[in-house]
Amino acid sequence: MLQLGGPDGGDGGKGGDIYFEVDKDSNTLIDFRYNKKFKAESGANGSGGHCYGKNGEDLIIKVPKGTVVKDAETGKVITDLSEDGQKELILPGGRGGKGNSHFATSTRQAPRFAQDGEKGIEKEVILELKLLADVGLIGFPNVGKSTLLSRVTAARPKIANYHFTTIYPNLGVVKTITGDSFVLADIPGVIEGASEGVGLGLQFLRHIERTRLLLHVIDCSGIEGRNPVEDYNVINKELVNYNEKLSKRKQIIVANKLDIMQDDTGYKNLEKLAKEKNIEIFKISAVTGEGIPELFAKTAEILKTLPKEEIVDIDNKIVYTLKEEQEGFDIEVINGEFIVTGPAVIKLMGRVNIGDNESMAYLQNSIRNLGIEDRLKELGVKEGDTVKILEWEFEWYD
Repeated sequence: MLQLGGPDGGDGGKGGDIYFEVDKDSNTLIDFRYNKKFKAESGANGSGGHCYGKNGEDLIIKVPKGTVVKDAETGKVITDLSEDGQKELILPGGRGGKGNSHFATSTRQAPRFAQDGEKGIEKEVILELKLLADVGLIGFPNVGKSTLLSRVTAARPKIANYHFTTIYPNLGVVKTITGDSFVLADIPGVIEGASEGVGLGLQFLRHIERTRLLLHVIDCSGIEGRNPVEDYNVINKELVNYNEKLSKRKQIIVANKLDIMQDDTGYKNLEKLAKEKNIEIFKISAVTGEGIPELFAKTAEILKTLPKEEIVDIDNKIVYTLKEEQEGFDIEVINGEFIVTGPAVIKLMGRVNIGDNESMAYLQNSIRNLGIEDRLKELGVKEGDTVKILEWEFEWYD
């Protein structure tokens, strides 16, 4: 049969990219509890007359400010969405396939095969929301952190005399008598074993990572029989166990409940500890307000000396690329059969029409160019051996 005209197949459209973007109106990740799978639009097929397929629509996933995106398999950070309006490419869409016109040669003027589009990347990620605050209030439950926050800011956390009152961190803006201001976060009560996941410890501890300064609130009243020095050591041990960097975070010790202090022995021991560790210590009453202006004036002063460094570790940030996903192959010899797998092979077989001689010639040349032939020979392939490429089986010949 006479083939009339040249090849005129248009290229396929590119698949949509997936972005994560900060949404100023969002403050929780609750929606992701019910919707866990997201997919960008695929590119459209090309058609005759060199008509190119339409690119797929990008998918933009809205998240609250402070969201850290991690690779579920490795735990490495992909991106830290901590700036207003920030938008980050997470997964690029697959490139569109090439029409048959790309495979025309002087001897193959009307190829009956084309290249399939490349598959996009599918990844499982973890989303963590970490509050953005300058100062974090830490300490055991029921030591007065929520009371302190409510006294110095417009925040109105639930306050009661029982443990684990605060389930979610509360934020407030502190304005000092000198006119300075900073964001203060009441981190829910940390307990012994929190770094190992006891209670809701891990959910709470991650919020501390972003703060530049920690106010360690300790009950020095003696009413509950607490040992202030022991409480200080237990909480700091949990910080070290969770993230060693937290052990180096600047702290101020806040000796609270001055108004109901029955015995100053605990405070004196804590004061001695602070002197040994060269840590600032302030005696206050969150209820009456005594000592609070001095505490926050010092807090604002110290903040000015602390750099706004990147708290989240993104030294090993992951960047997904199609090149990494679509190249490479592997060959195993199982029961005398040579089994070829890998992204490069998937990509190759997507453009081959097994029932077409011209397409098979293209396959043979590609196997040679990719280095698959050389690798098979290194592994001892010989005439008559079986070579499997994905679900296709071939008999090897030289």
